Amino acid sequence: MLNHIKNKIRNSFKPIAKSLPFSPNLLTVIGLGISIIAAVMFGTGRVFIGGILILLNGFFDILDGAVARENGWMTPFGGLLDSVCDRYADAIIFIGIIYGAIVGSISDPVLLNIPLWLWCIIALISSYIVSYTRARAEAAGGKGMNIGIAERPERMIILTAGAFVGLLAPAIAVIVILTHITIAQRLLHARNTL
Repeated sequence: MLNHIKNKIRNSFKPIAKSLPFSPNLLTVIGLGISIIAAVMFGTGRVFIGGILILLNGFFDILDGAVARENGWMTPFGGLLDSVCDRYADAIIFIGIIYGAIVGSISDPVLLNIPLWLWCIIALISSYIVSYTRARAEAAGGKGMNIGIAERPERMIILTAGAFVGLLAPAIAVIVILTHITIAQRLLHARNTL
């Protein structure tokens, strides 16, 4: 959904990317480390700081790709590492929120009779299915599968906004709804392109 904005942001990173001497793979791993710290912040109830760290992770997520492209360091392994680290980052952040909800460091509101920890589990599963749908369709020959209303950047923005305004459960519920819409969008697109 935010692909046009993402491209503008990527273009603004070009000057920085060309001047950095760091490997894009190192930047990817640093981003994952930031996600682990974000999970600890959520788990200990420091939700606002967790939101800031999600944004910082997003910065590294853009920067690693920009460094790879601008310096001619793009490799199949780098793309795989980035994708795997993104999945780990998604999981660890939701696990931090689940832990915080279970131990009581995050207030555990019940939204539509569903506790926060269960919303997180559903959001995590549906986020993985969004990714899997794209990967499986592309492996089968589908084209243009990076579509949908809730790709990873949109999900992280929604989660960050919820952390900043103290509405974590509603934000995660929105992620659940939008990820299922995205899965449907990708399945329909795959049906038309395969």
